[in-house]
Amino acid sequence: MIAILDYDAGNLKSVEKALTYLGEESMITRNLHEVEQADKLILPGVGSFGAAMEQLKKYEIDKMLKEAAEKGKPVLGICLGLQLMFDYSEESAGVEGLHLLKGAILRIPDKEGLKIPHIGWNSLTLENDGRLFAGLSGNPYVYFVHSYYLKAEDEQIVKASTEYSTHIHASVEQGNIFACQFHPEKSSSVGLHILSNFAKIQGGND
Repeated sequence: MIAILDYDAGNLKSVEKALTYLGEESMITRNLHEVEQADKLILPGVGSFGAAMEQLKKYEIDKMLKEAAEKGKPVLGICLGLQLMFDYSEESAGVEGLHLLKGAILRIPDKEGLKIPHIGWNSLTLENDGRLFAGLSGNPYVYFVHSYYLKAEDEQIVKASTEYSTHIHASVEQGNIFACQFHPEKSSSVGLHILSNFAKIQGGND
């Protein structure tokens, strides 16, 4: 069972629909018992960093995520979910992230001819043998919607990157913590392949 964490940050149903299409059992929840019973967690999200952190604390989902990470339970952050896993974001000064991974969330620099937010399809450069990308080759295209981007402290955790005004760390993996800046649930067959790979990952205590 995959728990899709509900902290009123949207984008839940499309993730659930993609998992159902893949034949994976999932539930949208913020119930502690249900989250503890789940094999894997997904933290989706759209919106602002500061408001999202408030909601995570309100429902104590921050504690659930940290506990899951300590146990080696696979966790996947998507879009804002990726950003929240890191230390801080320029979007919300003074607000601390979850500190599950080390790095900063920075605003995409303005560049002539490019619109911000970055909305649309972009190709990935795959690197460092990411488990989410097993079975994919070349430069797969995925769907992005964001104004802020990740600069990870340790480049070895970066499994995919892209270029849009700057060099963007598009996906990371450390232990059983995974995150994608793009939306796999909106990225056609490539995205479904990535979600299927996540669903197959074994937990730390399996």
